[in-house]
Amino acid sequence: MRKVSLLIATFFLIVPFSKAQVKQLDTKSSTITWLGKKVTGEHTGYISFKSGSLKMKNNQLVGGEFTVDMTSITCTDIENKDYNAKLVGHLKSDDFFGVDKHPTSHLKITKVSGKDSKYNVKGELSIKGKTHPIAFDVIKEGHSFTGKLVVDRTKYDVRYGSGKFFENLGDKMIYDDFELNFKVHVTK
Repeated sequence: MRKVSLLIATFFLIVPFSKAQVKQLDTKSSTITWLGKKVTGEHTGYISFKSGSLKMKNNQLVGGEFTVDMTSITCTDIENKDYNAKLVGHLKSDDFFGVDKHPTSHLKITKVSGKDSKYNVKGELSIKGKTHPIAFDVIKEGHSFTGKLVVDRTKYDVRYGSGKFFENLGDKMIYDDFELNFKVHVTK
């Protein structure tokens, strides 16, 4: 019995425990670029991370979660300040993201497959208090992770200008899917 106990103790000393490490998001150098399209064109801009972290195990991505500051939304493609402010104000209104009532959005990673530098990520995305599953690919480069989420806004009660809910929109129709391209930097 004593030999078995000694063998088990030796095993645990030799084989290192591998538990997940939490890497904090560098909110200043991490970015989210949004792209929304309509029949007559498209608009782009930025949204800032409020906080976040990734879980790593043996240098592999295994989980994480992020909070996005919806009040930080900007538009980068309209140079006229008045039109730019009008679009940003509309995006912050209840027609779109209702940031007065819902100042943050949240992503929780629930499953990761793949290894080394390419991952398929599944998670739960919460916008305007509504949560739905989402899947996307992520590429790791050093301490940075890049990827793109394609989000159906109508699942999150963002219906303004949607052909699913309104008829005869013509060239005023806004496509339901929008893109969030991200580059996340974490602490070393």
